[in-house]
Amino acid sequence: MGEYKLSYHITNRMINLIASISEQIGRITVLSHGSMNPHLRKENRIRTIHSSLAIEYNSLSFEQVTAILDGKRILGNPNEIREVKNAYDTYEMMLTLNPFSIKDLLRAHKTMMKGLILENGQFRSAGVGIFNGDVVIHMAPPAYLVPGEIENLFKWYESSEMHPLIKSSIFHYEFEFIHPFADGNGRMGRM
Repeated sequence: MGEYKLSYHITNRMINLIASISEQIGRITVLSHGSMNPHLRKENRIRTIHSSLAIEYNSLSFEQVTAILDGKRILGNPNEIREVKNAYDTYEMMLTLNPFSIKDLLRAHKTMMKGLILENGQFRSAGVGIFNGDVVIHMAPPAYLVPGEIENLFKWYESSEMHPLIKSSIFHYEFEFIHPFADGNGRMGRM
């Protein structure tokens, strides 16, 4: 496997946004004194799950997502309810995952997509593309290249000395470009 090659152009706007985000993180750290209220942490987790699934056209409201995670029964599409439960279970295991481990990436995908797709916890076995109606917006690399591309991306991420906000943004872009899974790429990338 060769070295992972990136082509990107960092603009002044990107640098200014990095500085602004870093300032906000510093403010949050100072204000929270290193500890976050458990209620606030839970609400943030619910908002994260709701927002991530809404991007994927999950129609459940914030209140419905909250009810599901509180163990209550709701009326709704069973697959959408499963998506909420899976996302919660995956986020709960996040602190036990090694961010540089492909095995852990696959383990997280298995949990995120359990009961939703057959190829959960494994790289896709076929070609995929992103369409807007009949128009191809993005054709991902062929399936046989995915393991090597992901391995190279992870090696680059682990060895890069780039600022974490830029590095994570590039990682996310490249991850979505590779589109390593049959489904769940957006959810996994955001996680």
